[in-house]
Amino acid sequence: MNDDARYVPTKYDSIFWIDVERIKPNPYQPRREFSEEGLKSLAESIRQYGVLQPLVVSRSEVEKAEGGIESVYELIAGERRLRASKLAGLTQVPAVIRNGESNLTKLELAIIENLQREDLNAIDRAKALQKLIQEFGISHAEAAAKIGKSREYVSNSIRLLSLPEHMQDAIVGREMTEGHGRSLLALNDRPEERETLFREITLKKLSVRAAERIVRSIAQERVHRQHRKTPELVELEKSLTETLGTRVIIETNAEGGRLLIDFFSPEDLSSLVESLAMRPTEAKAPETPEAPSPEMTQPLSDPITPPAPEEPSEDELYSVSNFSV
Repeated sequence: MNDDARYVPTKYDSIFWIDVERIKPNPYQPRREFSEEGLKSLAESIRQYGVLQPLVVSRSEVEKAEGGIESVYELIAGERRLRASKLAGLTQVPAVIRNGESNLTKLELAIIENLQREDLNAIDRAKALQKLIQEFGISHAEAAAKIGKSREYVSNSIRLLSLPEHMQDAIVGREMTEGHGRSLLALNDRPEERETLFREITLKKLSVRAAERIVRSIAQERVHRQHRKTPELVELEKSLTETLGTRVIIETNAEGGRLLIDFFSPEDLSSLVESLAMRPTEAKAPETPEAPSPEMTQPLSDPITPPAPEEPSEDELYSVSNFSV
């Protein structure tokens, strides 16, 4: 059973009609964006059919300035219904009263109610999750269990808050999606390139896949610059990648280097091994020496010491022609 199941109104709860003006908003409400169109649609439904599900409120007694005591109500769950009821012109709404609820309980209920709604934008969701974790001192895994999601879902949501505020605002304003935001996160250590990509996303209306391709391209360029690869090495990488059907990276150092070949499953690995095994290095047949001419048979008075073989240059060492797949 979910943690908030006991707070859902049932037929055993007493329902009271409360003046809408006496219900204060929940200060822990994580939702900051309410669609005007959605509220108008709900208000029209309320005009026709009434409020079908009671609100949940807490009640406290406070002293009035002129003397006496009055009941004050604070909303726990149902802010959209309350706002739509006001738009519909209702003066009273049905509500279930919960007494003695702590501030943390109100926070938890408000957050969970909103997180279970599909239309909550990604930034409000991230802020709600972050507040839930901070206020309750719980882990990402525990927060995930409360809302019925995975730990990765919680962690990836909260990571969006590391984006600059104007990028978060773009997600709230639907100028870009959560997927675009996650692509930008990969460039957090390169703010100038992140800003350039953000502008392309919002101005050119790039798809999420296009944004991801740009991020991968930037990452590959970074790797190439770090290793200062010669054009021959870059071409060799490309040739090996096309031949093997997977990404191949050549890393060099003063002593030599290493060859990195990506695979994504045991089947991929077996296929690569078979592919490499079927490509033995072609050995050249030894050439038959020609018969020496008579002149070559005469002994030389001053034998000439043959020159020492030259060491190949780096370009020749890593030339494509010296490699076979």
